[in-house]
Amino acid sequence: MKLAVTYENGAIFQHFGHTETVKIYTVENGKVGASEVIGTEGHGHGALAAFLKEKGVAALICGGLGGGAVAALQEAGISIYAGNQGSADEAAAKFAAGQLAANAEANCHHHGHGEEHSCGNGSCSH
Repeated sequence: MKLAVTYENGAIFQHFGHTETVKIYTVENGKVGASEVIGTEGHGHGALAAFLKEKGVAALICGGLGGGAVAALQEAGISIYAGNQGSADEAAAKFAAGQLAANAEANCHHHGHGEEHSCGNGSCSH
């Protein structure tokens, strides 16, 4: 299966709809296989869900995301693991080992504010 992680400089990027790159991993038999970093081609929020589905992604690890993104990802059949931070590779390894809990709870509720902020871990502060 394919797993995507919002990605920036080795870490989980904290705002799903603004991520410019994702790292896509192949996960088999409880282990992470090949991976590649790809650009999101300017897709954001709901359009990003369709982009990931087109790439064959079955699950997403991210920091924060809003309700619209949750709905779009669920409609695309992509499992959501939100509220994560830290190393993308470590999160992917935890996912592969079955040590990461699914979390489809929207944790960013103020789109359009234009301010720097950190969405994730069930809260969003700016």
